Amino acid sequence: MDEVRIRAAGLGEVAALLDFWGRAAEGVSISDDVDGVTRLIVRDPDALLVAEGGDGAIVGTVIAGYDGWRCHLYRLAVDPDHRRQGIAAALLDAAHERFVALGGRRADAMVLDRNELAQHAWAGAGYDAQEQWSRWVRPLGEPPAGA
Repeated sequence: MDEVRIRAAGLGEVAALLDFWGRAAEGVSISDDVDGVTRLIVRDPDALLVAEGGDGAIVGTVIAGYDGWRCHLYRLAVDPDHRRQGIAAALLDAAHERFVALGGRRADAMVLDRNELAQHAWAGAGYDAQEQWSRWVRPLGEPPAGA
């Protein structure tokens, strides 16, 4: 890994982060907009970790959210031209350090079922899929289905 620095994202980078995720992340989240990312950074300025290359470009990200009960990982993404260089591992190490410092005991990751590349990466980082759990989701601001 050449000259990569892990740091918290800043408010001035929201557009660059959204652009980066458009190139490097699998899928789009309902929160992938200026307001969503801005709210995240304002609420928890240390949650969105960025891997910055020697030229200052964003080459990786992970959101390391902690709600006081659980440690959640989202948006682990590495620029396709910089993969297999230890950037994801460095981001996860930084996220794990953050969680331990906050008192976290276990981290979980959101991984799309269809994203086989990510599944291999998470398995390589020591994470296991928990087949006995299903994620239930309801977009807020919409009436329940069938209502």
